[in-house]
Amino acid sequence: MTDAIKIDVWSDIACPWCYIGKRNLENGLAAASADADAPVVEVEFHSFELSPDTPVDFEGDELDFLSQHKGMPREQVQQMLARVTGVASDAGLAYRFDLLKHTNTVKAHELLHFAKEQGKQAELAERLMSAYFTEGRHLGREEELVALATDVGLDADAARDALQSSRYLAAVRADQQQAQEYGINGVPFFVIDGKYGVSGAQPAEAFTQIARQVWAERQTAEESVTEPA
Repeated sequence: MTDAIKIDVWSDIACPWCYIGKRNLENGLAAASADADAPVVEVEFHSFELSPDTPVDFEGDELDFLSQHKGMPREQVQQMLARVTGVASDAGLAYRFDLLKHTNTVKAHELLHFAKEQGKQAELAERLMSAYFTEGRHLGREEELVALATDVGLDADAARDALQSSRYLAAVRADQQQAQEYGINGVPFFVIDGKYGVSGAQPAEAFTQIARQVWAERQTAEESVTEPA
């Protein structure tokens, strides 16, 4: 039995392209799963903070944040957000930048590491991104994060303790250090089987192709090992 392909994904729950990339990855892998010899894939999410200096309660909307943070005129920011909203819609995501509450994401990343230990990381990543980009939930606040954790079946008290203790902060920093070592300076970034790097929210077809390619490479390598000399 060929081992699963490992896909490590560096992302931030406040990154609009990361949610699009996540959905395209899922759709691409779903297409490959229909193959007669379908690739077996394991996906793990890793922490990356796009704007670690963001306050928990940012005064202003997403237009304010981007115009201040990137020094872009508001009209240009509006055009950029409209473009992202259109790309998200193509991926089946209904972004609501008018509702979005920009915030610091380090606690959300800590919660994702807690969820990983409980076998619920993928479910929580989806819940957090959906809450942030489509529902206008405030993901910098502890009780909001706890509520979202319970939505995917995690225990509220355990989630609250994980956040209050900050015991997963070291894991967040380790992910960020690994990103630095890989030379990752933008997300989403996908590392396939520890040897292929894919940057940005690629179309679903690109993920289908690379999953098939790596799976074929794996099987060829295994056959060469098992064949008699």
